[in-house]
Amino acid sequence: MNKLGRGHRDKVQQIMAITGASEKVAIQALKASDWHLEAAFELFYSQPQARSLTNTRHLEELYNKYKDPYADMITADGITLFCNDLQVDPQDIVMLVISWHMKAATMCEFSKQEFIDGLQSIGIDSLEKFRERLPFLRSELRDEQKFREIYNFAFGWAKEKGQKSLALDTAIGMWQLLFAEKQWPLVDHWCQFLQARHNKAISRDTWSQLLEFARSIDPALTNYDPEGAWPYLIDEFVEYLSENGIVQKKLLY
Repeated sequence: MNKLGRGHRDKVQQIMAITGASEKVAIQALKASDWHLEAAFELFYSQPQARSLTNTRHLEELYNKYKDPYADMITADGITLFCNDLQVDPQDIVMLVISWHMKAATMCEFSKQEFIDGLQSIGIDSLEKFRERLPFLRSELRDEQKFREIYNFAFGWAKEKGQKSLALDTAIGMWQLLFAEKQWPLVDHWCQFLQARHNKAISRDTWSQLLEFARSIDPALTNYDPEGAWPYLIDEFVEYLSENGIVQKKLLY
């Protein structure tokens, strides 16, 4: 490593400290990622060796620390304790990213398999490693493809068990959380429109189509096509924006 410049050496040390990888593996990941630190982390954690670096016994101990005393799963109280130990707010969006990695079926619950497999998949077997990984987990929201995956995951994760649709209040809370990361200037108007005009649960189709609308239509709606194949609810939203003077009607037709 002495042949490397100081900046490269620092990056190698960071990879080694956080992942537990050897110097050789750290250098390989960085070289393959053109020395971009976040890309090197992502590459490393996508490889099988990341899972092998976790200690199964430590994972079991972590799970047992947070599991419900009356059920073989981690429930709301355990997740609150888990968040306290990680020093994050339970409402922090990073908890959604963590749940996405765990492939959690339901909000405020982790099965044993979800918890252990999820932590193994990101190479974590201690709270110290977890805290060190939080900035990287947050950074995944800046990746367009990962954000889309996390956004689509959130619908099934947040809805009530046995329900096909997402309760409106829950959907609004999730949209405000997600679009605080991927800013969409119309999110507050959308939520106000739903409360004033819709006041019903949100379908999966509306949930997924809204992201397409937010990503592809500019906030002034200058590229909105009224003949496009948007869901009826989104077309109604556009009418609402026009009626309330939020966008200029002449731009829509």
